Amino acid sequence: MVARAAREIAPGMVVNLGIGLPTQVIDHLAADFPVCLHTENGLSGIGPTLPYEQADRNLIDAGGAYVSTIAGSAFFDSAVSFALVRSGRLDLTMLGAFEVAQTGDLANWKIPGKFSPGAGGGIELAQKARRVVVLTTHLDRKGNPKLLERCSLPLTARACVNRVFTDMAVVDVAQGRFHLREIAEGLSVADVVKATGASLVLPEGDLPRF
Repeated sequence: MVARAAREIAPGMVVNLGIGLPTQVIDHLAADFPVCLHTENGLSGIGPTLPYEQADRNLIDAGGAYVSTIAGSAFFDSAVSFALVRSGRLDLTMLGAFEVAQTGDLANWKIPGKFSPGAGGGIELAQKARRVVVLTTHLDRKGNPKLLERCSLPLTARACVNRVFTDMAVVDVAQGRFHLREIAEGLSVADVVKATGASLVLPEGDLPRF
């Protein structure tokens, strides 16, 4: 799933990688891939994540992972970082999710009864990036679908998600519906349909696999 999502990034893009699964995308990009990775806590031009013993412990991404710099890296304060976000300079943001609705609504910050540090930068990223994709498991830990007709959890933003990458499928959001684009090796279309809490628009012919 993460390797497939990494192929969403085109050369020359400015990309934000959100907390959780999206931060792993960097490990599936070639070292010389021409992309500018941004983290909202104040760094653009992010290099590979590093193990503790090799890391500069002053350099972390928004999720607390140790990151490295590359030629051209820049540091800035939160005001500048969010000015970059709010002014629409991000070509793409990759976010995690608890739920995604077929209308593109995103819920990724709060599960009632569980601790949450707050909505954070996800609200800004979901609303202002030119394209928003989600990386998440197709089912939650209890086996319930995360792709739904309507979100039951508090929303991060409405009608913002363009594409969802899961461990089962690649699903586009368009015209208020989920459109199945690809399925994982070893699964059938019926498997994906059963695991989805909303109807899926199915293409004609065979689906690509990842």
